[in-house]
Formats: sequence, C-alpha cells, structure tokens
Amino acid sequence: MKKNFLTAGAIMVTAFLLATTVAQAADVTFGGEFWTRYEVFERDDFQDQTDADTYIQSRVRLNANVNVNDSTSAFIQLHSNRTWGDVNETSAGTGPSGLAGTQSVNDATRDVGLHQAYFTLKNFVGLPLDVKAGRQEIILDGHRIFGNTLWTMGAHSHDAIRLNHKHDNMTFSYGFIQEREQASSTTAGATAERDANNASRELGDTGDTEDVTTQFLYTNIAGILGGKLSAMYVYRADGCGGRGGNQACSGSANDIHTLGFRQAGQLFGLDYRGEYYWQFGDAQGTALAAGMAGTDPAVNGGFANAGADVDRDAYMFGVRVGKQFKNVSMKPKLTVWYDYLSGTSDEDGKNNNWKSFSTVYDTGHKFYGLQDVFLGVGNNAAGNGTRGLGLQDAAIKAQINPVAGWTLKADYHVFNTAVGVAGSPLRSGTQGGGVTDSSRLGEEIDITLVTKYNANTKVMFGYSNFTTGEALRNLRGLGNDDANWFYTQVHVGF
Repeated sequence: MKKNFLTAGAIMVTAFLLATTVAQAADVTFGGEFWTRYEVFERDDFQDQTDADTYIQSRVRLNANVNVNDSTSAFIQLHSNRTWGDVNETSAGTGPSGLAGTQSVNDATRDVGLHQAYFTLKNFVGLPLDVKAGRQEIILDGHRIFGNTLWTMGAHSHDAIRLNHKHDNMTFSYGFIQEREQASSTTAGATAERDANNASRELGDTGDTEDVTTQFLYTNIAGILGGKLSAMYVYRADGCGGRGGNQACSGSANDIHTLGFRQAGQLFGLDYRGEYYWQFGDAQGTALAAGMAGTDPAVNGGFANAGADVDRDAYMFGVRVGKQFKNVSMKPKLTVWYDYLSGTSDEDGKNNNWKSFSTVYDTGHKFYGLQDVFLGVGNNAAGNGTRGLGLQDAAIKAQINPVAGWTLKADYHVFNTAVGVAGSPLRSGTQGGGVTDSSRLGEEIDITLVTKYNANTKVMFGYSNFTTGEALRNLRGLGNDDANWFYTQVHVGF
C-alpha cells in the first residue's frame, strides 16, 4: 500500500469520525510512536581499512484501538520505515535547483503498511476462549522460538488466527499462521498463475504446493519453582508434500516440528532460566538448498539422490543464572549463560541426517550478540550463519545504575561452532584445506547506556566490537580485522 503516511493516517481517522454510529458506540483511543536511530556501521566484511557506513533510520507508527463492546475489539497499526536520504529530495523538484514544489518526496515513495490489524472476540460462542484474527505480532516467552525481532524497524508480524484461554494460573494458546500463500504472488504473470491454479483446484489444488503454514500449541503455568513453566509444540509445513518431493513444487519437503519447554523464575535470590527444544521432520528441502545433494555422492550418500529422505533431528538448550544486588550502591547485576544449538557434520550427511537447529521465528538479536552476526545460524547461510555447523554461545553480562535514571550494561560473548570445522570440510566449505582444528568463531562485547528522558521518551547509546576467530574467517572468507559498531537512538511513544 503505497501512500503518504500522513494521508493514510488522516484517512483512518476520518473513517472513524464519519462512522458516527460506530464512534458513539465504541471506545476509540489513538497512540503511536516515533523511533529514530543513527548508526556508524562497520561490520560487513571484517576487512582492514573498510570505511564505516553512517546512516539514520526512522519508524513512525499510528495505532487505533477500538473497544466496540464488551465482547468485540479491534486494533490497527500503520507504520512507515525509511532511511533518511534514501530518495534524492531534489529528484521531483520543478523549480530552481529542483527544490521548489517538492512535497515530501521521500514519504511519497515509501511503503506505508499495516504492521498489525486484527479483531478480538471474547468468550467466543459462549466458550471461555478469546479469538484474535488478522495481522498480529506473536511473542512466546522470551522470544526464543517466537519473537518480533525487537531491533529491526519493521519488526515481525504474522497473518494469523490465535485462540487464547486463561484460567487461574494457566494460559493456553493455539495459533495458525499463513506464512506464504503461493497464489498471492506479485511477480510477473501472477494473474495468469492464479487463474491456472484456480482452474486446477478440482485436479488437486496444485497452487497450494508452495504454501507455507505454521501451527502451534502453547501453555504457560505460573507458580512453579518460583516462576513459570511453559511448553510448546510448533509445526511449520512448507506445502511441498511428503517425502520424495513434489513435481509441482519448486523445492522439496521441509517440515519442522519443534517440541520443547522453558522454566524461568527466581529461587534463593537468583534469577534463572532453563529451556530445551527438540526438532524432527523432513529436511530434504533444507539439505538440497544447503548444497548437500550432488556435491560428492561418495561423501553425501543418499543426498546425491533428489528423491532421498533426509531426517531432521536437531536440538538446542539454554541456561541462565543471574543475581542483582538491590541493596548495594548502583544496584549491580551479574548474569552468566550458555546456549547450544546443534549442527550437521559430514558424517551426519552420509547418514542422510540434518541436525542443524532452526530458530524458527526467534529474535536472534536478543540472544546471539547485538551485532547480529549469527541471525542465520539455523541454516547453511554463509553470510549470516555457520554453514549448518550449529553454535555455542557462552556469555557473561553485567549491569549497573551509575546515576539515577541511567542503566549501563556490558555483555561479553564467546562463540564457537557446535560441530568441528576441520572435521567437516564438506559442510564447512573448507575442502581445499587451510583450516585448523579451531572451531572458534569469535568474541563480541556489547556496551549499552539507556535512560528515560521522560515518561514517554527513551534514549539509548550503544557500542559493540566483534573480534573474528579462525573458524568464522574460513567459513565466510573474511579478513582478519575486527568489526566496530556505534549507535544512538531515541524512542518517543504516545
């Protein structure tokens, strides 16, 4: 939806004002935010003497919350994300120097979209069940499997239906997400493609072979071991059919079942968290995309056969223990944690097993270092993952309040692969040699300073340094320089 943001906001407001009957019956409140961030970005290629990229990003959101009656409500959230100067403001000018007559050139060419737009029906059909349907953010627990990404200006929302039930200390949810609808393609020839798909529905609806859907079951119980215990089952289906692939599909079967639990709370004055997730399913599509088919039949075994079964069997676990000293000056807090995400070795490939854990819809920025070097850890991505070798993250985090209203944080991460690099030359892409036994990816330090300017405004400053290890340099073909990053941001909510 390409419209000027202010115009779109005015249309939404006007629509509510014109709907006199609805406006009288409903309780309508408006809100929104301005979020602006300046970055000095020198963390792309880890090469010596690489010039830093400096830029400013901003996000503007306008929300409308409508309580129609006791059992029905709706929420609409428009947002616009842009990088300052992305479009030359003089390009549309008609007067001297191309500036006269220019009217918000940047905004006029930016997308304004619906980040969230859903309605909620309480006690649906008389049952103790609330139904939320439409575009919405889904966050479960601490963003490990389901999150909204937090850091990115666009954030992450889903076209979904969610059922929620609450009783005493228990919460239960079921969710259905339409991640991708093949028939809604916007590429050239989409109309003809949709017509062809519609015509073929009586022959088996081949247009759905490219669909991707996700369903989840989630429960949370409070009051256990000084905190909350949650459990979830997530099934992500790519619509490519069963094992052996589907001739009408551009990929191959790639189903992910995730089953796990999380316990977090406070015991003996210590904050703690423990979680474990196991994944199973068919990983043929992932293995093919990772280049594990046809590379070397003698090494890859059945992976050389496009119709071979590839079994997914992966896991991850994370533990965290922290202590805050509230009765001490500056209220220091210290936290240690360790995360392990399994990976796939050459030996696994020979046995047609895919053991790299997928983080599904996680907020990786929260866990694996603020520089986001490992956002693609669950796949074979060379640019932002570990080529399927998994990840180990040992971290120590410190926090103090140096003066009233200010919080200073320092995090230190040590990253390693879960599977040996030298022991898996095919998976790591290092068949040509030149790699040692080291699986060290590198170390990162993140320093953050936060203050609340007032009740509606938060200001944050941050600096990060990432020092590469030999494993990361070999996996990605990087230089041996470290990476630096600085940012400052202001968030205004209303």
